[in-house]
Amino acid sequence: MNVNAETTLGFGHFIAGSDPVGKTLLALLLLMSLLSWLIIALKGLTLIARRSRSHAFLNFFWNATSLDAVAHEIATHGARDPFSHLASHAMQAQSHHARYGAAKLEEAGSASDFVTRTIKKVLDEETTRMENGLAVLATVGATAPFVGLFGTVWGVYHALVAIGMSGAGTLDRVAGPVGEALIMTGLGLAVAIPAVVAYNWLTRANRVLLSRLDAFAYEVHTFVAMGQPLAA
Repeated sequence: MNVNAETTLGFGHFIAGSDPVGKTLLALLLLMSLLSWLIIALKGLTLIARRSRSHAFLNFFWNATSLDAVAHEIATHGARDPFSHLASHAMQAQSHHARYGAAKLEEAGSASDFVTRTIKKVLDEETTRMENGLAVLATVGATAPFVGLFGTVWGVYHALVAIGMSGAGTLDRVAGPVGEALIMTGLGLAVAIPAVVAYNWLTRANRVLLSRLDAFAYEVHTFVAMGQPLAA
């Protein structure tokens, strides 16, 4: 194959020769890639910041002399992580129930029951917040290879039609167009693999953090609702 023939083959030639369907599929893959990388960057940075702030708050919490000191720290710097958020709501729930009692249906029961419901609500909110955006990564990881495969099939079909109409079915005529069409499969995999890896990483990291938060919730409930530390 001469130099001029080599320069006509490649990704640019494939885009130029694609019909509206092929270009739409390519644009869809690019959009899925940009969206997944944006979510990966945002969720990754948020996870790193959440871990750092949670570690700092837990160090302060377990070294605090009283819950009043914890409440003052949260009031001063705000609840910027799941652990401080949970502790703040638990203490506010206990204080509210002690001051006003069961004034509404959602406040019915003892102070311990009200604090328990508040903690469960906060856990659900944190779980939802951590899982936000993961469904997009899962969708991209599951569908991008098939979008690329569809683009490949579509490109091969049109390449074979063009070859049949030209009447030249030799290997040098077939290899170029078919090889260019296979690029779509590679693009689909290139979009899907980072999304799947990031989804698994973020899911595991969230599961570990939520497990620690659930254990911390039991400790906070013991301190706030019962007014005493654990025996062990």
